[in-house]
Amino acid sequence: MASTTAFFTGLTGLSANARNLDVIGNNISNVNTTAFKSSRMLFASQFNRTLSAGTAPGDATGGTNPTQIGLGTTIAGTQRNFSTGSVSPTGDPRDLAIDGSGFFIVNRDGNNVFTRAGSFRQNTANDLVTISGERVQGFGVDQDFNVVQGVLTNINIPVGQLTLAEATENVRLSGNLNAGGNVPTRGSLTTFAALGALPAAAPPPGPGNALALNTRLIDVQDPAAAGSPLFAAGQTIRVSGVRKGTQNVPNAELTVAATTTVQDYLTFLNQALNLNVSQGPNPDGRSPGAALDTATGVITIVGNVGTANSLDIETADINLVQPSGAIRNPFAATTTSTADGESVLTSFIAYDSLGTAVTVNLRMVLESKQGGFGTTWRYFAESPDNQDVTDVLATGTLNFDASGRLTSAPNIGISIDRTGTGAQSPFNFNLNFGGSASAVTALANNNSSLAALSQDGAPIGTLNAYAVGQDGIITGGFSNGLTRTLGQVAVATFANPEGLVDAGGNGFITGPNSGSALVTTPLELGAGKIVGGALELSNVDLSQEFINLILASTGYSASSRVITTTDQLMQQLLAIGR
Repeated sequence: MASTTAFFTGLTGLSANARNLDVIGNNISNVNTTAFKSSRMLFASQFNRTLSAGTAPGDATGGTNPTQIGLGTTIAGTQRNFSTGSVSPTGDPRDLAIDGSGFFIVNRDGNNVFTRAGSFRQNTANDLVTISGERVQGFGVDQDFNVVQGVLTNINIPVGQLTLAEATENVRLSGNLNAGGNVPTRGSLTTFAALGALPAAAPPPGPGNALALNTRLIDVQDPAAAGSPLFAAGQTIRVSGVRKGTQNVPNAELTVAATTTVQDYLTFLNQALNLNVSQGPNPDGRSPGAALDTATGVITIVGNVGTANSLDIETADINLVQPSGAIRNPFAATTTSTADGESVLTSFIAYDSLGTAVTVNLRMVLESKQGGFGTTWRYFAESPDNQDVTDVLATGTLNFDASGRLTSAPNIGISIDRTGTGAQSPFNFNLNFGGSASAVTALANNNSSLAALSQDGAPIGTLNAYAVGQDGIITGGFSNGLTRTLGQVAVATFANPEGLVDAGGNGFITGPNSGSALVTTPLELGAGKIVGGALELSNVDLSQEFINLILASTGYSASSRVITTTDQLMQQLLAIGR
């Protein structure tokens, strides 16, 4: 007679194959979903009705096998395929893919969710987010742009907003100093018309002297009006138009006060003309600087050696400005000699801690030649941006051997006063003359040449681009050419990724059988590497899904046929009863 068990057996086949169609349909519908992981459903036989457990072999019989009738099929479970999908380049550096087993970590409503979809963008707060708004997690940087690992944070990339300046630390110089040039014999010499003190000068200049260093300027007699003072409190002595080698000397002013002395005036001239008075006497015995002949009242200015240091001072270059604005030229200047000696001038820009451009003038002068032992050169460093009373920064010597190679220490420290500018003060950096194939040499040539080959500072720049490396390091590019680390993308791995629970929106959360998330960085612990400018595609195999679709459809149809056949038999059985 017909069995009602067949109805229920066929029904289990219908139910299981219907669920299989659900899984297949989900796979096919997500064939274009970024980083989608396909699933498959597995069947298992349901429990059996046992009519006989079978018998063991005996002396007279051979034994029998169990007699069991299956009661249909059931769903054993689903398995997710976490194999890596194809990585497709997009050309957009904001898109990221993981070539490995790791997961991106994103924050969704305060909870960490794990995803393989790396179609990231920035929101209005410059946080890196997914297409549905979850914030990407990673490691930030400290004030020196070093990655701080250990604490997850929102990755923030302020393109167009973050600004950066870099103070210069090293300036590399290159060129050749003409060892065949002339050794200097003198500096420039400028003499001014004699001045004298008023008869009532207090203090008087002393017996036999026309002027003294401690004579007040208001007690200096006007050469054009005997008995009248040349200076008055409130006037200004202005230096303007003086040339030093091929450069104009920056303008400078001294305000005359009732206590201003001749020595104050000489000190002002030394500072205004950037005379380096610390090197000692020139070869002709004259010491650089402004000096007074007390007996005659004549002021002389001796410049430093080297043609690049030669001072060109004319009468109109030193003015006396009245409070009303009227200008006089009472300082009659005569240049009796110019500086000689092989020399060269180079100017370059360095950047302080605020990114402000600071001009530095560097002069190199041949100081001596040692027969068979090379040459010695003296450097003079100046800066019009020095906030001290003078532009003079430093002087010293460099030694070169008979092959023109540097034998002195290749680095020279320079310090510039930046007080009152807001920048870190003093501003210190090194001049590097050697240590590479482009080092400064001292070989015979027609002329000396010197230039700043490179420097490691930069003016203010704005973040305008970024890229993510294989290790997840986010490197930002600034408009001033600098690059800095902005953070690092974090990834997570799991002991059993198939145990993760799909939370929708391309996200997964930890499940009872997935194990805890192990937070790490790309290239570590098997997490894989980051591929920038690319996205991982779905790993759905459409050809296999179509095969599975046919098999599920066939299974469903066959199960329905079992029910139909059983129904026909039941109808025949009921017909017998009538």
